[in-house]
Amino acid sequence: MAADQRPKADTLALRQRLIRHGCPLLACPHSSSCRLFFPEDPVKIVRAQGQYMYDEQGAEYIDCISNVAHVGHCHPLVVQAAHEQNQVLNTNSRYLHDNIVDYAQRLSETLPEQLCVFYFLNSGSEANDLALRLARHYTGHQDVVVLDHAYHGHLSSLIDISPYKFRNLDGQKEWVHVAPLPDTYRGPYREDHPNPAMAYANEVKRVVSSAQEKGRKIAAFFAESLPSVGGQIIPPAGYFSQVAEHIRKAGGVFVADEIQVGFGRVGKHFWAFQLQGKDFVPDIVTMGKSIGNGHPVACVAATQPVARAFEATGVEYFNTFGGSPVSCAVGLAVLNVLEKEQLQDHATSVGSFLMQLLGQQKIKHPIVGDVRGVGLFIGVDLIKDEATRTPATEEAAYLVSRLKENYVLLSTDGPGRNILKFKPPMCFSLDNARQVVAKLDAILTDMEEKVRSCETLRLQP
Repeated sequence: MAADQRPKADTLALRQRLIRHGCPLLACPHSSSCRLFFPEDPVKIVRAQGQYMYDEQGAEYIDCISNVAHVGHCHPLVVQAAHEQNQVLNTNSRYLHDNIVDYAQRLSETLPEQLCVFYFLNSGSEANDLALRLARHYTGHQDVVVLDHAYHGHLSSLIDISPYKFRNLDGQKEWVHVAPLPDTYRGPYREDHPNPAMAYANEVKRVVSSAQEKGRKIAAFFAESLPSVGGQIIPPAGYFSQVAEHIRKAGGVFVADEIQVGFGRVGKHFWAFQLQGKDFVPDIVTMGKSIGNGHPVACVAATQPVARAFEATGVEYFNTFGGSPVSCAVGLAVLNVLEKEQLQDHATSVGSFLMQLLGQQKIKHPIVGDVRGVGLFIGVDLIKDEATRTPATEEAAYLVSRLKENYVLLSTDGPGRNILKFKPPMCFSLDNARQVVAKLDAILTDMEEKVRSCETLRLQP
């Protein structure tokens, strides 16, 4: 390891403390169940502001991946809202309080009017778990249809409906049915197909029919409105409407997981499911991560019929901290910042510019197979070969490591871990886009000049 790449003294001391206390995280990062970004040479971040993060030496990094800090790290108005409410009251939602009513009202203004019942929780995993319960109570059915490579949370109930996880654990349960990811770059129906939305929706219909032939009954179809872990996928417009028709005909409901992509990230709309057409309305929408800008708050929005069926069980729903005065104050502040700073429009303009710059890289560098995205949700698919579209996994890891050395924080995703994923804070700027792509271009150029095989790209200890 070169001298200028060695961990700083503070970071070395932290490693030694963790190892001494029995934490294998840094002693053997690849065998630990808890992972760091850049495990070979982790970064110790001590503060952040807006779209920037700072290490213990004061070095500034452009953050391209912290979609949790939706309106920017440590946004002063969000911090102030939490602080002021904390000074007055923070308790559970069994007491009357204006914040929870005001917040539900504000959220309802962003959604189709059918989605008018709100349950507040602490995390996206809790939200999806509740959505699963709601669907099952409403339909009286058990089974769930999900997309391949999906991830919906870390609770046991959600691991079971997350192919991204369960394939490495206990495998697929009999009540879980997996449909192909609507990926028009790598999937069975690609960009040259005359109607990929219908083709992929028919795959869901086939999966449902196959389940019904075995006597199974469908409770819900779960989908991220824009699949992220699956590789920054943009489903073809009209796909959700057709899927919903098949699912509802089978007696199930449609659950739109907006945990990664809601709250104006797509720019054109406040919710990513709205990209599917103005007439499409999910039965349940789940929210997390960006909803609280780092504060633990989440939400499930449902229709009245779904909510009434849940009430009819006679079993109350209660969450100690869900909908607390502080959480709702934070949520309201996030909505206020989005509106005041016009961040939805900002995501449209900056995202379009970033897509344009990345498109130029696709023309210039053969390794860039596809650039896809909307707003500030963008994926760059790196390939080894244009004809086969073989994932360039090692190259992607090498590139992300080099970018980190150049003070850009980016990560990879997708089944082949070859998709560069851009999900920065919404305040990410035009200048940030220029800087990041310029560094990306320089590193790719250097790779093309000096690297002749994937083996050379493997990170050295």
